[in-house]
Amino acid sequence: MLPALCAALVLSACASSPASAPFAGKSYVLMGEVHDNALGHQARFQALEKAVQAGWRPAIAMEQFDVESQADLDQARLEQPDNPDYLIQKMGGKRWDWPLYRPVIAMAMRYDLPIIAANLSRQDAGKVVKSGLSSLPDAKALGLTQLPDGLLAAQREEVRVGHCNKLPENLLDGMALAQIARDAVMAKVMKPYQARGVVLLAGNGHVRRDMGVPVWLPNTLSVGFVESSQQGAFDQEQLIAPANRTDPCAGF
Repeated sequence: MLPALCAALVLSACASSPASAPFAGKSYVLMGEVHDNALGHQARFQALEKAVQAGWRPAIAMEQFDVESQADLDQARLEQPDNPDYLIQKMGGKRWDWPLYRPVIAMAMRYDLPIIAANLSRQDAGKVVKSGLSSLPDAKALGLTQLPDGLLAAQREEVRVGHCNKLPENLLDGMALAQIARDAVMAKVMKPYQARGVVLLAGNGHVRRDMGVPVWLPNTLSVGFVESSQQGAFDQEQLIAPANRTDPCAGF
C-alpha cells in the first residue's frame, strides 16, 4: 500500500503553500510513468489532483489515446459526460491497463477539463519504422525534416536497451524514428492549450528533457516517476518502488 504522500513532493518539499505553485508559469507540465507501476500512477494522480483542487484547470493530454480518435473521444464525453467507464469502454481497447488511468479521466470529467488524444497511431508509427519520417504527411510541419544533433543516436540507444539488446540492428533506426515522431506529435497537440496550461501523461521516455517532448516544446516542466534514478533526465524526479513483474527480458 502506498504510504501517505504530500502531492507536491514530486515537485518540491511538502508545504502548506498552494499546490498549484509548483506549476506556476509553466505552460506545459510533462508527467511520466512506468506503465505498469500502480504506485507511480497513484503518486502522479495525487500531485495532479491537488493542483487542480487548488484552482489549476489544465487540459490533460494522454499518450493512451491516438490523435485520430479525438472526435470519437469528444463524442463519448458528450454522450455521457460524467461516466469515465463509458469513455473507457468506447475508446480504451486492450492496449492499456485502464483502471490505472480511470482516476485521471474521472477528474477531468468532474472539473470539465479537456482530454487530448496525444499519441501517434500504431499504424503511422509502423509506417515510420518501415519508410522513415517522410512517410508522415505533416513531417515538415512537425519539424521532422531535420533532427537536432544527436537525437537519433540517443533514441537508438534507448530502443536498444529497452528491448534487452536483442533487436536486429536494421530495426533500431526505424523504431527510434517512430519514438521521435511520437514526441513531436505530442508536442504539436499540446501547443493550442499553452494559454490555459496542459499536462501530458506519458511514459517516462517521452518526458525526458534530453530526448523526449521537451526537445520540441519550450517552457516545459518535466517530472519523471521512476523505479531507479535517471539523474539529469528530468527537471524533477520521484522515485517509486519497483512493480512486481517477471523479467521482461527473460522471454524476449
